[in-house]
Amino acid sequence: MCGICGIVDFGGHHAPGDLAATAAAMSNTLAHRGPDSEGVWADTAAGVALGHRRLAIVDLTPTGRQPMVSADGRYVITYNGEIYNFPALRAELETLGRRFRGRSDTEALVEACAAWGVESTARRLIGIFAFALWDRFERRLFLVRDHLGVKPLYYGWFNGLLIFGSELKALRAHPGWPVEVDRDALAAFLRFNYVPAPYTIYRGVSKLQPGSILTAEFDRAPRVTQFWDAYAAARAGLAEPLDIGPDEATDQLESLLSDAVARQMISDVPLGAFLSGGIDSSSVVALMQAASARPVRTFTIGFTEAGFDEARHAKQVAAHLGTDHTELYLEARQALDLVPRLPDWFDEPFADSSQLPTYLVSAMTRERVTVALSGDGGDELFAGYNRYLWSDSLARATGLLPLALRRGVSGAIRAVGTERWDRLLRGVPSRFKPAKPGDKLHKLADVLVLAGPDEIYRRLVSHWDEPERLVPGAREPRGIVWDERVAGEFPNFIDRMQLLDTVTYLPDDILTKLDRASMAVGLEARVPLLDHRVVEFAWRLPRRFKRRGRISKWLLRQVLYRHVPPALVERPKMGFGVPLGQWLRGPLRDWAEALVTEQRLTDGAFIDPAPIRQVWEQHQSNKREWGYQLWGVLMFQAWHERWMGPGATVRPRETPPTLALARGER
Repeated sequence: MCGICGIVDFGGHHAPGDLAATAAAMSNTLAHRGPDSEGVWADTAAGVALGHRRLAIVDLTPTGRQPMVSADGRYVITYNGEIYNFPALRAELETLGRRFRGRSDTEALVEACAAWGVESTARRLIGIFAFALWDRFERRLFLVRDHLGVKPLYYGWFNGLLIFGSELKALRAHPGWPVEVDRDALAAFLRFNYVPAPYTIYRGVSKLQPGSILTAEFDRAPRVTQFWDAYAAARAGLAEPLDIGPDEATDQLESLLSDAVARQMISDVPLGAFLSGGIDSSSVVALMQAASARPVRTFTIGFTEAGFDEARHAKQVAAHLGTDHTELYLEARQALDLVPRLPDWFDEPFADSSQLPTYLVSAMTRERVTVALSGDGGDELFAGYNRYLWSDSLARATGLLPLALRRGVSGAIRAVGTERWDRLLRGVPSRFKPAKPGDKLHKLADVLVLAGPDEIYRRLVSHWDEPERLVPGAREPRGIVWDERVAGEFPNFIDRMQLLDTVTYLPDDILTKLDRASMAVGLEARVPLLDHRVVEFAWRLPRRFKRRGRISKWLLRQVLYRHVPPALVERPKMGFGVPLGQWLRGPLRDWAEALVTEQRLTDGAFIDPAPIRQVWEQHQSNKREWGYQLWGVLMFQAWHERWMGPGATVRPRETPPTLALARGER
């Protein structure tokens, strides 16, 4: 993995001598992404400068350095990612007469673009990538992002000036960017706890969407096209389902996943894997171990808080597979100490609290290896989230009752306060009731009044249901989650939820979290389940191969069971979370209270203090659980203070702290 950035000045904004220096300043902010080398290429006459920070993974010699010029001198590339099928591309190019100086995937990529063109090359790629390609003859820039959006790419267009980078801090380092918070994007952030693409927290700056190519040339605004579309892939898969039995389906999935895993194990530096002991990561590790002649290195962290520790399960799986396993048990304080640094790692507001354990496991892993495979993507592909089954059941049940009756039941529940419900249900055995039953009943009351399945989904993914009321003057952008055409093309509700998660939550939350947390410590994270060929195959599977009754990810489990006994992985889904609600009432309370005082919120002039103070008090008095909603507000406040407050500066990221393995390792 690497960090890329660049400038294309069609409007004459730069003095000729400034281009390379500005690109170097942008690149320096990405040093954490590429600690091994740096490079800048500039053509002052054309107004172009490309920057690169390298994390060397394949071909560690200088022949792999970037920016890289094609053999014919026409194209210059700066590239972040890994092309897993580059040996095959290289072999094909050699038959066409192309000669290579080194053996990096970068060289195969730039020569492929020179031979076949950008779009044709993008369609051939298997991998994770974000790259910029400058055509010196046509004076044209291409920005390209991978199929599922594993690697990030941001860009801004200002009066003939295009700037781009792997992270927003690179764009912030350009003096020509008019930095302004986008209130509309803030409203969307408060709903989702991430800023949905193509928006960013800054007005005038966008995320390049997955599977897209941006083309920029003189005297016209950039245009974006797609070489691959997850929506279209899902629709095509459902239209042509596989007509196969369970054994053949298991064989095909195992073959496809084994190929994806084997490709992603190619590395000239030490490699390992994250292992939680769940279905997804265990499947990846099992196939890695099957392909390896020596023990695979695996890494797990555990928390001492009850209900948040999966390390013991991972240890059992690792022992069965015979991996070289490392685990680290953490006290809450080791995670809490990282909270003030989150705005530097996620340089727009980002509020998935599992960002903390993801960073911690990345930091631990980076002390032993440079590349780690992850199991991300299995829930979206194989219908694994608990909320899929819960939402579908709720939609079916509520659909049987008239809306007027549901409103009456909702009103009756709300007429009794959460604390009183807790007292009334005190005598019910704990195995028949959830924790804080009053809070859960009030949340059920919220859902009962919803009109149909799509409103249920929107409510489930919304942390604040009416964010425009929190951000004065904002108009929340309405994207695909509100598009009524989706229900027509994906009439099955679980299919629809999978699709929506794949094009929104997966790239903008899950993969953003993985990228920032891993690259903060210079670790390359790879995601074999999100090989686009696996995605296309998963959408062709009949639904019975994804869910059978209450069993999720059925077919993926069948592959795993060939390597790991079911007893080692069969347990309720836990997720990679932290006890956020407890922390905000305990060790994080003072930090959080300081960020959401009425004065602090008023001074910021972005978020209405009244509703925030109300839910803060409810949370502190334990009347209702508001931890995840408050976390979004806190992450914005902390981000705003870091990046928009007095004295805010763009600086290279600090060297991450080294985890004291000797104190916590077991």
